[in-house]
Amino acid sequence: MLRKLSSAHRAIILVSISGLALSGCSLFGGKNKGGDTAYVARDVDSLYTEAKERLDRGDTKVAAALFDEVERQHPYSPWARRAQLMGAFANYVQKDYDKAIEGAQRFLSIHPGNKDAPYAYYLIALCYYEQISDVDRDQRITQQALTALQEVQRRYPATRYAADARLKVDLVNDHLAGKEMEIGRFYEDTGKWLAAQIRFMNVVKDYQTTSHAPEALYRLTETSLALGLPEEAKKYSAVLGANYPGSKWYDRAYSLIEKKKPDLITEG
Repeated sequence: MLRKLSSAHRAIILVSISGLALSGCSLFGGKNKGGDTAYVARDVDSLYTEAKERLDRGDTKVAAALFDEVERQHPYSPWARRAQLMGAFANYVQKDYDKAIEGAQRFLSIHPGNKDAPYAYYLIALCYYEQISDVDRDQRITQQALTALQEVQRRYPATRYAADARLKVDLVNDHLAGKEMEIGRFYEDTGKWLAAQIRFMNVVKDYQTTSHAPEALYRLTETSLALGLPEEAKKYSAVLGANYPGSKWYDRAYSLIEKKKPDLITEG
């Protein structure tokens, strides 16, 4: 997991989903005392209320099933639309991300222009984001998270969802850059200098604003020297000095170039 759900992040979700839930409760009135009635035919008011109460109590699995029943039993009711997103949210909370994505996507396919569409896109992005694994694993989910977050930014740039997505995009890019660095360092440790250079150049080219860029430039200095390309090494060291003059990576690159100077003069 990339990081735990922040308090600000949790607030965005709760505020958004509360808009759906509270509007439903205002029409229902009394509480239903029944138990799990997901497979019993019921009127839409009591069924939706029971689903909402289950969600409030943290019984997300039953809540998701009940919201599905609202949609199944009353597909033409206005509450069916709300139930789709509430069910997706309930599945998200219980970490059933595939079902949550499926529910949000179904909502968007039926109601693409609905006022809650931005939240549906955001929820899909969160489902991918929450599944991001450590850098030593396959990064397919990370790429999906990045694409989904960028989609939120592109479609709804002025919303609070886009603001949160921007922060998460930075974290996802840092994560992807970390994966490139890990592979590059492995190649470097095994003497595969050219393969290592390709990975480090990917970081400099595609993830230059991440925390990994200074080290990538240092590693390019190292690998260039290993490949017998002193001018390239000096170029990368100079870029490192210009952009990160106070970093430990520039100090290392400078020391490395100074150490290699006699050899470079001899070779020249």
